[in-house]
This record gives sequence, C-alpha cells and structure tokens, in this order.
Amino acid sequence: MYDLPYHKETDGRVLREFIGKHPFAFVTGCDANGQPVATQIPVFFEERDGHQFLRGHLMKNTDHHTAFEGNPNVLVVFTSHNAYVSGSWYSDPHTPSTWNYMSVHVQGTIRFLEGPELVRVLKKTSLHFEGDDEQSPTTFENLPKRLTDRLVHAIVAFEIEVKSLDSVFKLSQDRDAESYHRIIHKLRENGEAGRFIADEMEKRADKLFQKKKA
Repeated sequence: MYDLPYHKETDGRVLREFIGKHPFAFVTGCDANGQPVATQIPVFFEERDGHQFLRGHLMKNTDHHTAFEGNPNVLVVFTSHNAYVSGSWYSDPHTPSTWNYMSVHVQGTIRFLEGPELVRVLKKTSLHFEGDDEQSPTTFENLPKRLTDRLVHAIVAFEIEVKSLDSVFKLSQDRDAESYHRIIHKLRENGEAGRFIADEMEKRADKLFQKKKA
C-alpha cells in the first residue's frame, strides 16, 4: 500500500462510511498453491460484540470459493472515483503529474456460511441494499420460494472478520494552498470522476491548511 502519513484517513467513522458508500469491493487472496484469486462483489459492514465483519455471498465452486476454503486470509479493497492530476496545475508546473484516489483495504479471515446462516445473510443483504424497504419485491423474503430454494443451492454466504483497516486517501494533501485550489478548479472541468475528487478535496481544504499554518 502507498504508505505516507499525510495520505492516510485515521478516522474509523470516515472509513466505515466509505465502505458503506462504495460496497462493490475486490475480494482477493491466494489458493493453497499460492496462486492469486480475486472476485468483485457487494459486501456490507457489520459490528457485533466489539468485533467488525464484512458479509456477503458468492457463487459456489468458483476458483475464489475453492481458494478461500483452502486459505482463509483475504484482502478486501474498496475504491471510488479517481482522477489524473497534471503537474502543470501546480504553482511550480515543472513537476511530475500524479493520480488522486481514495481506497480502503481490509485484511481479515473468511468463514463460509450455509443452511440457516446463509438464509439470514441473504435476507439481510437484500434488505440492506434495497434501503431497508421491506415491501420491495426483490428482497429475499418477497421472492418466490421456488426461486430461493434453487438459489441457496448455488451460492454460499461468507463472513470476514476484520483484522485491520488501512487507507490511502491521496488528495494532494502535500501541495501548497495555491496548487491545491487550482487542482480543485481543474478537476471540476473533468467529468464526474474529477468532480467527485474535487468535492472530497474541498471538504478537507479548511482543516488541511489550518493544520499547516499551526
């Protein structure tokens, strides 16, 4: 991981909110032979009895399901929009260009759930992503039983106990105020991704430069 202190987000609440807003994550690991595997699936964050978990489900008998059964150590990567930052936007334009992005890395161990535990996860997952709308026709409990009976034989739920959360929120924090605000202005001209990163930088501007003055 890109490990510089000024590109870290240390507020756990902010990291949990980021996971909630960007739940479609890369779940990666290695099989018993050390071969890398990965899948991209939606997960949700949960806290129980002082422990943190990620929960979701995946298809049975895929390469990643088999790998995670043999090696339960996983890395889950959450990310969002990202944007190119031209060095020409800095107060000193003779500077290498870079990329701004936000990413949260979760390391943990995975445990697979079947039977009643699988059904509980599927119910909670569908309700969670339907905005807790119990009347939605696509929540697990509102789907036809003939369909859900077939689904539960093809998928497996999982729970990842979180061992560590780390982050890179690389948002030009190492730049001077003139460069920082010029980057925001330029990013706003560069589509949805640019505007997203510009908004995140704008949120942090006052606190960032008050800290630098102190």
